[in-house]
Amino acid sequence: MIDDLKGRRILVTGSSTGIGAAVAVGYARLGAAVAVHYNASREQAEAVAAHIKAAGGVCHLVGGDVSKSAEATRVVDEAAEKLGGLDVLVNNAGALVKRVPLDQIDDDTYDAVLDLNVRSVVMASQAAARHMREAGRGSIINTSSVAARNGGGPGALLYAGAKAFVLNATRNLAKELAGSKIRVNGVSPGVISTPFHERYSTPEILENMRKTIPMAYIGEPEECVGAYVFFASDKMSGYITGQVLEVNGGQFMA
Repeated sequence: MIDDLKGRRILVTGSSTGIGAAVAVGYARLGAAVAVHYNASREQAEAVAAHIKAAGGVCHLVGGDVSKSAEATRVVDEAAEKLGGLDVLVNNAGALVKRVPLDQIDDDTYDAVLDLNVRSVVMASQAAARHMREAGRGSIINTSSVAARNGGGPGALLYAGAKAFVLNATRNLAKELAGSKIRVNGVSPGVISTPFHERYSTPEILENMRKTIPMAYIGEPEECVGAYVFFASDKMSGYITGQVLEVNGGQFMA
């Protein structure tokens, strides 16, 4: 059993539903104190927090729109204040926003997708690095996507590009922050059964995606948790930085 996450102070952005919620619960089960972040989904975030607390875990709620620079910074700072510091940041907040073909992309759509998926990672990481330097160590884990590797599905140009940014920003930050004993890695989920696909993917799109997966099924959020636990644990991954782990049933093989 992984025992070095006990007492670790962890913020998971976008953790009211889906992969983020599963990861927050997974960390809490291993003894970490977790900050569950939400924006619009307060009720779902409260349910995640209640689940963690009912199992004896430590959990705090932090709300805010991390697509805005000042809010992303505030969310990290507030989480660190509630947790008594910050050891791990999971940059998980993100969304397709909507499927848009090239000829329908406008400035508002461009800004919405890039601000949520790129700006949030940059600004939250900037704020988290300050707290981690104070602690003398830390781990940042970024959520990319198989779309960063294969271009994504129909109308996902901006989202796929944004997630490709996250993938390469992970490598750059790993180099920049290594001297501060902050490791930076990423997890790149494939097609996972979450509200993301309920919102953006038709049954036909999902079935076409499923057919490209060698393991022949769409994954569940809980099947992603191990990768995030691995990167948060110094015992498991203390000499690993700048890496992105693909969790996709074989849909893309790095």
